[in-house]
Amino acid sequence: MKTSSTILVAILAAALGAYGYSLLSPPKIAPTEHAAAKKPEKPNEHVEQDEHGADRIRISDVKLAAAGVTLAEAASATLTDTLAFNGILRANQEAVVQVTPRFPGIAKSIQKRIGDKVGKDDLLATIESNQSLTVYELKAPLAGTVIERQISLGEYASEQKPGFVVADLSTIWVELSIYRQDIRRVHLNDEVLIEPDDGRGEIKGTISYIAPIGSSETQTALARVVLPNPDGRLRPGLFVTARLILAARNVAVAVRRSAIQTLENRTIVFVREDGDKIEARPVELGDVDPKFVEIRAGLSAGERYVAENSFVVKAEMGKGDADHD
Repeated sequence: MKTSSTILVAILAAALGAYGYSLLSPPKIAPTEHAAAKKPEKPNEHVEQDEHGADRIRISDVKLAAAGVTLAEAASATLTDTLAFNGILRANQEAVVQVTPRFPGIAKSIQKRIGDKVGKDDLLATIESNQSLTVYELKAPLAGTVIERQISLGEYASEQKPGFVVADLSTIWVELSIYRQDIRRVHLNDEVLIEPDDGRGEIKGTISYIAPIGSSETQTALARVVLPNPDGRLRPGLFVTARLILAARNVAVAVRRSAIQTLENRTIVFVREDGDKIEARPVELGDVDPKFVEIRAGLSAGERYVAENSFVVKAEMGKGDADHD
């Protein structure tokens, strides 16, 4: 009996010892968990650095084009000190003719509509005179475009109002509103850059007329520029902006203002390198005008840079940094 009790106590002691040892021992990790814990962090391959420490990313021309990014070449430019004005396009009033019926009567036919091109002596309409009951012709007195029509088929046509207005739109007036504080700085024959805002760039012209009186309602004076319009690009009634050039200076290297970005507290321009890379190139800026920025250091003439939608490239480069973090 004593022997059996001794054996039972020994077995219990061994079991308790084993349990205590398991509590003190570190937990075993499954091979898959151990491998995951030891897996090295994947290096960021999105952003790299060149020999000068500037960030670079790989991005194809196809991806840039899809994002609306355009490239341009850094080049010399003329920076200008300018005054900005608002303006409106008008038909050249020296080449606008109102075509009025000679005698009152009924419009028997209408040959031209608004927007039609006409030559000199082209038939516009025929009218039956109320006095003689004979039909006479209404013809265009000059070549141009029909910009107004006041009569319709079967209507009464009066000699008191024009039936048609024909304008030669080969030249256009640009009427600029000059604020009173700027009038003293505006002179005849001053060079002006007109921006029609149609994506085709500015048009250079000169001031040919300054009104001797101003407008009491707007407190502005009118200045006029006459522009050629051979392809009909300029349409009367549309608004434009204009810049009067006060001074000009040539610089050796310039980029568009939209190219300038700030990255990590540095002023940079995104430069195309090695065919498929974009580098965030730190640059030193100089003078600025409404379109261009002088680059004094960091970029050479002839290098290609991101000119439009540079924020897209900045976001792409920032995405790489976020992935790295």
